[in-house]
Amino acid sequence: MIAAIDHIVLTTARLDECIAFYCDALGMTLERFVGGTPAVERLALRFGRQKINIHVQGKEFEPKAQLPTPGALDLCLIAALPLAEVIQQLQARQIAIVEGPVLRTGATGKINSVYVRDPDHNLIEISEYLS
Repeated sequence: MIAAIDHIVLTTARLDECIAFYCDALGMTLERFVGGTPAVERLALRFGRQKINIHVQGKEFEPKAQLPTPGALDLCLIAALPLAEVIQQLQARQIAIVEGPVLRTGATGKINSVYVRDPDHNLIEISEYLS
């Protein structure tokens, strides 16, 4: 019945820092779009064929999660670069690696991962599939 994830929603208490982390550090693209009822301008972080819609804490769009909370997200992203290059770029930007590299199991096989935290303290796993 389900084929893929189209988007997820991230609730942030630190909009500017959130955008900087995902766009500058992780290379996502900020997208502005009009959506909802009534139609209002929204923000999303686009990468590949997916996006992360942004809700600002206390100004969420309806419908929303029952308890939208900054820092409650635990997300695994697949890197477009070798993980060694990801680690170098994270270190160059002084983004602390919480754990890793470590071996894990992804949706379709074994992955090598590092974990970081975004400005809202969400846990972000960045991985590469092992051949």
